[in-house]
Amino acid sequence: MTHRTRPPARICQNCDGHASVAVTLGGRDRNGHLRIITANCPACHGTGTSRHSIAGEGARA
Repeated sequence: MTHRTRPPARICQNCDGHASVAVTLGGRDRNGHLRIITANCPACHGTGTSRHSIAGEGARA
């Protein structure tokens, strides 16, 4: 009996799977903590994966 394999992961082409990054703004707040913001990939919204349409795969122009 053959084992079913999982389909390959669909990694976002815009961020290569690194969907969220922490960016320091420089300086520290009153408590001594670094000021950090989180930036998410606008294409995959921070998930690191992309959706492929079934109709677009294998279609020729």
